Amino acid sequence: MREPAGWLAGDRDPGRFPYAEVMAQFHRTGKHFADKDLLVQLDRARRTAPADHGPGRRLRDFLDVALDKFDGRYDYQTYLGLRLLPLPQVVGGPGRDDEVVRREHDELILQLVADAIGFETAAAGGTTDLLPVQRPAPQLVEKRCRLAVRAVAAQTRDQAAGQTPDPIAATARLCEAAAARRTDEQRWALTVSMQPVDRIHDEYLFIRVLQGYESTFAVLAAELGQAVDDLDGARAADAARRLRFSADLLDRSAPLFSLMATVRAESFQAFRVYTEGASAIQSRSYKRVEALCRTPRQDRLDSAAYRSVPEVRDEVLGGRRSLDEVYRSAVASGPDRRLLDEAMTQFATALLRWRRTHHRIAVRMLGTRPGTGYTEGTPYLAAVRDIPVFSPGADPAEGGQPS
Repeated sequence: MREPAGWLAGDRDPGRFPYAEVMAQFHRTGKHFADKDLLVQLDRARRTAPADHGPGRRLRDFLDVALDKFDGRYDYQTYLGLRLLPLPQVVGGPGRDDEVVRREHDELILQLVADAIGFETAAAGGTTDLLPVQRPAPQLVEKRCRLAVRAVAAQTRDQAAGQTPDPIAATARLCEAAAARRTDEQRWALTVSMQPVDRIHDEYLFIRVLQGYESTFAVLAAELGQAVDDLDGARAADAARRLRFSADLLDRSAPLFSLMATVRAESFQAFRVYTEGASAIQSRSYKRVEALCRTPRQDRLDSAAYRSVPEVRDEVLGGRRSLDEVYRSAVASGPDRRLLDEAMTQFATALLRWRRTHHRIAVRMLGTRPGTGYTEGTPYLAAVRDIPVFSPGADPAEGGQPS
């Protein structure tokens, strides 16, 4: 335990905190099995870290994530280290250009996927001893390489790159390109946000794919929130454009599910034992997307799904308007209504498709076992996958239009 102890005995400069050494110790055992002395030292470091907005703030954020199990606060947000990632910032805000925010999302997906597949090839080549348990066969590594290249190609709309005949060579180029543009901030975030609970190989890919989807839903929530404001301000065409963009973004994220589907059920079952308390039901961004489309009924707001995200529940109870609500009051008839009908149906179709794919993958990996985070697991996903995105009749599967 030299590194944290040495930092504590020195000048305690947050800019020189031994992040890499602490992460190496976490990775040697898995965070669930981290040495108690190490955690006590990290707790001492947290109590002395300055609460500024520079290196001190970054250190405190890291320590709050690293000590989640130690504190009894372990959940989905801390499991994925979301506060440590450069998640895209709110679109439409003062001084924020929409295209810049969208590029930030695409860049983060590139970095997450490249890091995940770089780990796969490093493990296959014997150049890393990280997470050594249950290594995949070469054929599975090659499949993951092909799917990773396809996932990035979908984000960049580079169809040719996604059809490469040599996935190993394409992966090498992808990793080189990502490394060449990776900033120091991104490098730090990738390092400290990988905090697996055990030493099972597939947990690395599992975490990175979930982080990718959280980035996507963060952008979707921001886009839909701005679409509500656009529609409320009689800018129906702008709202429709955001909805079409959001549907396209969700469809372009589909290859991440293909990557997730390669996580072996036996590996998932091995590490999920230690993720109790963390569940995707706690995803704030997903719940914001749902609530921004249609205000949840009171029984859903009172369910575990929303009680697990009190910040979002409070936003809804505080009167945050939804697209469904603003649509009914802002658009009566004419070309604007048709434009919004089409865009809302397009987005609803994409989101319902995402939910159903999520359910299928969960069934394959989880079966009928209870979920983590004290949830029902796949029965819960089956119950909510067909909840109308907009008001009853708006679900394309029901043949209706937003009303």
